[in-house]
Amino acid sequence: MFNASTPSTSSTSDAYFALPHPSYFFLEDVSVNFPGISALKSIHLEIQRGEIVFLTGASGAGKTTLLRLLAGELNPSDGRIVRPEQAFMAQVFQDLRLFPQRTIAQNLSYAYDAQIYAQREDFDRDMHDLAQALGVADRLGMKIKDANGGLKQKVAIMRALLAKPDVLLADEPTSSLDAESANQLFELLNLFNVRRQLTVIWASHNAELVKKFSGRILHLENGRLVYAGHACFI
Repeated sequence: MFNASTPSTSSTSDAYFALPHPSYFFLEDVSVNFPGISALKSIHLEIQRGEIVFLTGASGAGKTTLLRLLAGELNPSDGRIVRPEQAFMAQVFQDLRLFPQRTIAQNLSYAYDAQIYAQREDFDRDMHDLAQALGVADRLGMKIKDANGGLKQKVAIMRALLAKPDVLLADEPTSSLDAESANQLFELLNLFNVRRQLTVIWASHNAELVKKFSGRILHLENGRLVYAGHACFI
């Protein structure tokens, strides 16, 4: 299905693994400060390539700031961070950033890159396979403005996966999905993780949801990392 075993054109360089800290992401005593706000406080964290990691915590706990830091949109105010040097990162934002007047298929087509797909037909096949896996194959002609919240979230995630990233960073994109759709999605992510070593870093305030899936939980409270481990112990 959707040729998930095809290697990405972006991969971490051998030079990166020669660094003293071979983790995909390495944060050492990292803090991020905004005017009047300490968003992250003394974070120590390692994330390995191919991990599925869930960031949990209440609204304002620091999840979005940590994602932006990992994505390279922010730099630490204190401490240091090592990011994978040549990994391609795809992001799914809370506001989804879709084009409302365009169809679902047209929105997905923005992920097409001739350097990733040898033929446009390969991209179209992957798009249809993903749409089938998430139960939206019959809606590709629908305009985004006519789609409900859950369908829009599926489209945003599909668009990110079609770019064949090494890392998927997602900021609470499943708030409108029902339980069945969430299960479909995480089964799909697990498949990408196993077949392509996709590293998934997923922020959610819903700890009960992420407990159902395999992966590591990083729980934030008031900008501090207070727990790192498996769901059964939280």
